Amino acid sequence: MKPQITYEDFDKVDIRVGKVVKVEDFPEAHKPLYKLTVDFGKEIGIRHSAVGATHLYKKEELQDKLILGLVNMPPKQIGPFTSEFLTLGVSDQEGRCVLVVPDKEVRLGAKLY
Repeated sequence: MKPQITYEDFDKVDIRVGKVVKVEDFPEAHKPLYKLTVDFGKEIGIRHSAVGATHLYKKEELQDKLILGLVNMPPKQIGPFTSEFLTLGVSDQEGRCVLVVPDKEVRLGAKLY
């Protein structure tokens, strides 16, 4: 079991709702990934991320989808692409990425609490 964290630790995590505005293939990646362009609203703006969701989602399914992203971690270089936030997902029984998404319409940039 992992150590417990305090509320102050959790408060440092900034998870926001964003809308996928562009989905691209990422052929340069070592494993199948999409490049996402996501709008997190006025406060955060547009950010980019790479996500390994190609096995369960077609590009058309991701277009305009609301997702959750961890927006306050440093950028990560993935080959020629800079991922500016972490797209949140969980593994299914086969280890494939299932995206974590809100089940109702919410405003862009809404913070997870």
